Amino acid sequence: MRSTRVITPGGTRAASVAVAAGKIAAVLPYDAETPVGARVEDFGDDVLLPGLVDTHVHVNDPGRTEWEGFWTATRAAAAGGITTLLDMPLNSLPPTTTVANLRVKQDVARAKAHVDVGFWGGALPDNVEDLRPLHDAGVFGFKCFLSPSGVEEFPELDQDRLAASLAEVSGFGGLMIVHAEDPHHLDSAPVVPGPKYADFLASRPRDAENTAIGNLIAQARRLNARVHVLHLSSSDALPLIAAAKAEGVAVTVESCPHYLTLTAEEVPDGASEFKCCPPIREAANQDLLWDALADGTIDCIVSDHSPSTADLKTADFSTAWGGISSLQLGLPAIWTEARRRGRTLEDVVRWMSAAPARLAGLDRKGAIEVGRDADFAVLAPEETFTVDPAELHHRNQVTAYAGRTLHGVVKSTWLRGRKIADHGTPSQPTGLLLERQN
Repeated sequence: MRSTRVITPGGTRAASVAVAAGKIAAVLPYDAETPVGARVEDFGDDVLLPGLVDTHVHVNDPGRTEWEGFWTATRAAAAGGITTLLDMPLNSLPPTTTVANLRVKQDVARAKAHVDVGFWGGALPDNVEDLRPLHDAGVFGFKCFLSPSGVEEFPELDQDRLAASLAEVSGFGGLMIVHAEDPHHLDSAPVVPGPKYADFLASRPRDAENTAIGNLIAQARRLNARVHVLHLSSSDALPLIAAAKAEGVAVTVESCPHYLTLTAEEVPDGASEFKCCPPIREAANQDLLWDALADGTIDCIVSDHSPSTADLKTADFSTAWGGISSLQLGLPAIWTEARRRGRTLEDVVRWMSAAPARLAGLDRKGAIEVGRDADFAVLAPEETFTVDPAELHHRNQVTAYAGRTLHGVVKSTWLRGRKIADHGTPSQPTGLLLERQN
C-alpha cells in the first residue's frame, strides 16, 4: 500500500506499507522494490492513515433496532474511515449489564459487523456483583451515569453507589467511563418547554458537569480508581482536570465532534437534531476545548453517535430525544475545523485513532507500524463535499451536519488488509468481535 503521505507514529512521509496475513509487516521507503507476487495499491497523494477507533457508539441493537443496528452503524463507520468501534451498554434491550446480556449482544452483532466491534459493560445501582464476571468475559470497561440516562432500564448511580462500583472495578484494574452531570444542579435548573435552544441550554448548566467531574475526581483519588470522563462539553472543568492529571489521578477525557465543530449561537430554534446532553455550548467555550486538545488535557475525540427515529426529534427541545448522529461524518467534520485552526492531520490521527485505541487497551489498533492490524483509511484531505443525509448509512438519516460543506473525502477503508468501503460504499461484513486482552 503506497502513498506519498503516510501518517506513522514518527510523522508523515512517503512510504510503502507491506501487509501480510492482515498485519502490517513492514513500513518501507516509498520506492522500495515490490516483493514478487505482491499486489500493489497505489494511492498517489491521498493520505494513508490508521483506521479510526470510535470508543463511544450507541448501536441500540437488539431491542431498539428501529433507532440503529449493527448492520447500519458499522456500514456508516466503514464509510467514514472507522475500523473499530465500541458499543455502549445502554439503549439496547437488554443492556450490557450481565454476562448473559453481553452474549445476546454478541450473537446479534456477529454476522452484521462491517468493522471490528467491542463492548462496554454497564454499572447500575444493583449489579456490582456482575462487574467482575463482565470484566472476565471481555468487556472493555464500565459505563455509568451520575444523572438520569433517559431510559428506565439503565438507572444512574448516586455517590455511594458510584463509590461501591469504583471500588469493585479498581480492585481488578478495570476502567469506569462516566456520564458526568450532577443531578442536583439539573434538578434546580429551569426547564422551559418549547423550541428555543437558549432555554434548553439553560436547563443543562455547566455547573452540572463541573460538579460531577469534581466529585468523580475525588472518588478516583480516594479509591485509586481509573476513570474516564465522557463527552466533555464544559470548558470550565478543564483546570480541575488538568490539576488532577498533574497530581497523578488516573483520569482521561474525551470530547466529540459536535462540541468541537458546532456552536450554540448557530443552533436554530426547533432544530432538535442538535440536541444532546450535555449540550452544545458557545463558541468561546469551544475555543477552550480546542486548546485543551492541543495541550493534552482532553485525550481523544469520539462520536457519541446516539441516533433515534426521526419522530423523536420533535421541535420541543425539552422532550425531544437527545443524541447526535455523526458516525460517518466525524473525520471530515473534525478535519474541517482542525485545518481552520492550524492543526494537522497528524493531530487528528492522534485524537481519533491512537488515543482511543490506547484508552481501550487496543494495542493492535491505532497506528501504522509493524505488528499492528492492517487497518487504514485513505483520505483526500483537500477535497470537499456537502453533507446529504440521503447518502448516510445510518438507519435514520437525521444529522446536525446536513447541508454543511466539509473538507476530507474518505476514498476507501481497509480492515486487516481488506477493502471494506470504496468511495462511501461498504462491502460485505468482515468485522470481528473484540474482547479486552489485558
